[in-house]
Amino acid sequence: MVKTKIIKTVPEMISWRNQQLSQFKQSIGFVPTMGALHDGHASLLKKAREENDLCVLSLFVNPTQFNNSTDLEKYPKTFEQDYQMACDNNVDILFYPAYNDIYPDQYRYQVTENDFSKRLCGAHRPGHFNGVLTVVLKLLQITGAHRSYFGLKDYQQYKLIQDMVKSLFLPVEIIGLPTIRENTGLAMSSRNLRLSEQGRIKASLIYKTIVSQSNPMEAHKILSENGFEVEYLEDIENRRYIAAHLEGVRLIDNVEI
Repeated sequence: MVKTKIIKTVPEMISWRNQQLSQFKQSIGFVPTMGALHDGHASLLKKAREENDLCVLSLFVNPTQFNNSTDLEKYPKTFEQDYQMACDNNVDILFYPAYNDIYPDQYRYQVTENDFSKRLCGAHRPGHFNGVLTVVLKLLQITGAHRSYFGLKDYQQYKLIQDMVKSLFLPVEIIGLPTIRENTGLAMSSRNLRLSEQGRIKASLIYKTIVSQSNPMEAHKILSENGFEVEYLEDIENRRYIAAHLEGVRLIDNVEI
């Protein structure tokens, strides 16, 4: 276990990055997060540690990807536990910037994708993926990552980031890792912390239903009858995507079909 160094400013992060790349020629593995870390994040950190000389974790609750201010206010903040997970997983740097560090332009410049980002989550959360793509682009530039790791629970996000990197010729490899699930099948998520104990058990119906039903309309019906407010449940190519609300908490999942 190492004592992870905390860096809060962009100039300090860039200075550290430049030293590692120019002086030591070391590869950087990067895991961007919004905190409230769980075992899914730990799996990303372990992989980043295994495949690179250095491991960088960012913790930044990005307001530009929230289209609901209440959702932003309720997002769990667990810095002490997050820092401990960083140390436990031998993370070299925890990058912990403030809003003005990441957005000195006050979000005047944005990354926009005009196809897949308009569907699924994008259709129900206007501007969400502009915020995601913009902040990820900034973080990749700041950290100088050679590889960056994302969980496939948000498969739409993963695909959009992967395509952005290809389209903008960024010298970084985007790596997606399988969704980590609780024993019940519920996809691990920072938002699960907001569910009651009963809600957490009930939420496992999402995964069980989308894998057991061949017809998405039937899966939609079953979840609605069990008290879920289904935002979307769609099959696109070889994947089934869902977003559903339970106890006021928005939960997403997807499975290969």
